[in-house]
Amino acid sequence: MPASKKNELIVRKFFKTLSSGNLEKLRPMWHKDASWKVMVTGIPGVGEHKGRDYIIDKFLAPIRGMFKPGDPKVKITSMISNGNMVACETHTTGTFSDGRPYDNLYCWVLEIRGGLIYRLREYMDSYYIFSIVGGGKK
Repeated sequence: MPASKKNELIVRKFFKTLSSGNLEKLRPMWHKDASWKVMVTGIPGVGEHKGRDYIIDKFLAPIRGMFKPGDPKVKITSMISNGNMVACETHTTGTFSDGRPYDNLYCWVLEIRGGLIYRLREYMDSYYIFSIVGGGKK
């Protein structure tokens, strides 16, 4: 199997695991020096988050805590890859803990190194996020 197809499988597993809400199952999928960069401005959580443990414990855990258990769900709608780079579009839906619905579109670019996620860049409809959770750091 070509490396790009193996990396696509890693990304598919990542989003399936992320959708489960089990963050501990995500931890071994990340390189210890990984980074997750939210590529928007004006909403909470933007910027670059560095280090596997920081990403899981300080970034993802609080975000997942805003939702009902097991939400939000991420569905891959398209994917392309070239070598160690994988890009995909997703549709994410769920329910906030206060009952409000969540429905957003994303694009992700992931770099895989040695079978682990090394870099992730996240693009989304930031106006939608701003309209439901309000502004944050710029």
